[in-house]
Amino acid sequence: MTDPHLDHLVYAVPDLLLGVADFAARTGVTPAAGGRHPGGTANYLVSFGDTSYLEIIGPDPEAEDGLQRSVFDLETLSEPRLITWAVHPTDLDKSVRQAREHGYDPGDVEPLSRRTPDGTLLEWRLTRRDDSAPVRPVPFLIDWGGTTHPAASGLPRLGLAAFSAVHPEPSALRRDLTALGVELDIAEGPEIALRAVLDTPLGQVTLA
Repeated sequence: MTDPHLDHLVYAVPDLLLGVADFAARTGVTPAAGGRHPGGTANYLVSFGDTSYLEIIGPDPEAEDGLQRSVFDLETLSEPRLITWAVHPTDLDKSVRQAREHGYDPGDVEPLSRRTPDGTLLEWRLTRRDDSAPVRPVPFLIDWGGTTHPAASGLPRLGLAAFSAVHPEPSALRRDLTALGVELDIAEGPEIALRAVLDTPLGQVTLA
């Protein structure tokens, strides 16, 4: 079961160019350069359709030495990891209010932006919650506003066959997801993890 409001999955890698090359070798699909973020990260993208995609994010190889890279704890990441995901609600601000009323605080809404390789400025808003966990199974919320959704910009494409979570306390995770109005298959396990099964030209590939 994949939530109909799925926006994107975030696959973090310690070395961006090596991570992209490995992904291309495993799937037969070469991700497209997405752009550079303020703060020293950059990404590559693969579409699941017109409204959802996979983001491969890592330290920007062109960033100045010593630039802080606190996003998703990339400075301590030692191996690729499916680290979080995003949903695009119909009304972001309303969803934040309703989640808080139901006992889950998704964090404050902040504006962000990045430039594509051709110089186009993309702007969006998302919820940012203080969370030091290495994997975050509760999604953040995103609103692209008037910006063309990245998935609809001619990205290389593959299929998302399944997306799920593993959690030691499934009921606690379901409670938070319900507060956000989000659906996700959950299995009980000793450690928190996200898993995506991709349909690729080379067969099914699992990211975790």
